[in-house]
Amino acid sequence: MGVIDRVLGIAPAVTALGSAASGVAEVFTQNATRRMELDEEAYARAIGQLGQEFQLAPVSWFDSLVNGLNRLPRPLLALGTMALFIYAMAEPTGFGLRMQGLQQVPEPLWWLLGAIVGFYFGAREAHYLRNRVWPTPKTETAAPRPEGDFSDNAALRDWQQG
Repeated sequence: MGVIDRVLGIAPAVTALGSAASGVAEVFTQNATRRMELDEEAYARAIGQLGQEFQLAPVSWFDSLVNGLNRLPRPLLALGTMALFIYAMAEPTGFGLRMQGLQQVPEPLWWLLGAIVGFYFGAREAHYLRNRVWPTPKTETAAPRPEGDFSDNAALRDWQQG
């Protein structure tokens, strides 16, 4: 076929027709390879920018204050719950009056409180799940080589020696 192409001179025409067809095809369908290259380039730029933003994080007194405030809700909720039990035992009448007051709180406010607490702890859990270092799977060890006489089977004899 190569000789016929050279004699008739149709090779350049076939090449031009093929490139025109691929150009027309890219008008209607996206070039997947080029799309993957562009996605990778955009991802690399975004990661680079993120790294630059957090490269030199200044630590000021305000940063330390906010970090300290972020660590308070869990211990305060735990200690506050324990304090309620102690208060209920120490002064049952005052505790009863305050619990009656809590019964007067409208139900939508309880839903709002539940959503706030749920989102707070849910966000913490999601953060730790995203940043968790997953253990690498253990590699399986080879099965122990059986002892025996494999003089009649060459493959098993090689495997035993191997």
